[in-house]
Amino acid sequence: MKKKTYLDELKAKSTEQLNADLVSAKKELFNLRFQNATNQLDNTARITEVRKNIARIQTVITEKAKA
Repeated sequence: MKKKTYLDELKAKSTEQLNADLVSAKKELFNLRFQNATNQLDNTARITEVRKNIARIQTVITEKAKA
């Protein structure tokens, strides 16, 4: 149910807020990849989670643009 509530939160946000979330998620992904390359990352599953969240944000942005 965690994904469902996250999606509901995303759909309630405006396009500007979604774009800001997208930028911050991409920065987080960059930092996670950097930590992974330098062997400082403990939870490597977080990379996959952030990538999926980026895809969810982009999907909601596309849905709002088509509506």
